Amino acid sequence: MRVTRAVRALAATTTAVATVAAAALTVAAPAQAAVTRVQTTVEIRCAFTILNQSADWYFPSGTPKGLVWLQHGFARANDHVADLAGEYASAGYLVFAPTLPTANIFGCTLQNIGNNTAFLGNVADLFGKASDPNDKLGRSLARAKAEAGRPDVTVPSSMVFSGHSAGGEAVAYVANRVRTGYPSAWTGFRGLVLLDPVKSFIGNNLATGLDGVDGTGRQIRTISAPDNLCNNSSSGTEAVQSEIHSPFVGVRLTSGAHTDAEGASTDSVGTIACGTPEAGNIAILQTFAVAWAKDAFNGTQTPAYLPGGAYYQNQLSAGTIQTLTGAS
Repeated sequence: MRVTRAVRALAATTTAVATVAAAALTVAAPAQAAVTRVQTTVEIRCAFTILNQSADWYFPSGTPKGLVWLQHGFARANDHVADLAGEYASAGYLVFAPTLPTANIFGCTLQNIGNNTAFLGNVADLFGKASDPNDKLGRSLARAKAEAGRPDVTVPSSMVFSGHSAGGEAVAYVANRVRTGYPSAWTGFRGLVLLDPVKSFIGNNLATGLDGVDGTGRQIRTISAPDNLCNNSSSGTEAVQSEIHSPFVGVRLTSGAHTDAEGASTDSVGTIACGTPEAGNIAILQTFAVAWAKDAFNGTQTPAYLPGGAYYQNQLSAGTIQTLTGAS
């Protein structure tokens, strides 16, 4: 049944893309005045080739407090997470937002449509070697900071991974590959902020990633939408709740859409396929995402954004969120 739902979700998204692709679509740029966005590329190994993927860097006004890897979802691009990227950067974090392929003859794809684990291992290599300015991530940043006029910026040692839809599965899997393959980089990994994550209908990348990170002291949170075709009936949220042993793993936006994470930077393809995000839900998602990223970086638990806290309880009482619990 789950495979059937996933195939339908894939078909629905593909149909929407084909229907709207010819339209002139406008993607909103981040509105945060203190944030500088630079569009460049990053090299990622793919089988015996090298991909040069689009990569956006968002610079905060001061010295970055940490690095946020923000990954878009299935059949999307880094433009579609520009709104949330700007919010993370406004909070003081250097944000890296690459576009990863939806289709590739060698299986180098964001979602698992055959076996993309080798490719995601190559993505993990970016972060595992992030401290080396001459390696792939460092070279990408060097180009971006030259354009931004920010020679002072280096890749921070502390990292939080945040992913939307299939990007949620990818960041969880990559986090575990960093844990198993790059012990020095793993010491700087602080946690995951997942955004209506979706499990690929092939393989167990999401469960593998979550199971590997669970119990390591890293924070794992999700902000999810109700069951819908685009999130494969909450397949990713169910995985978080079953794999993460914690009394609290996040919230569900009761009237949310799968596109809430894209916010003002969504487009017609996203809204036709997966619903139109409402301003109120966008604000709630961005508030929790930034607050929980801060907590992950700082090793704190800010009461306002947890059950019993003022902001959290206001949203709960208003019926805009539901509490998501993990495994016992």
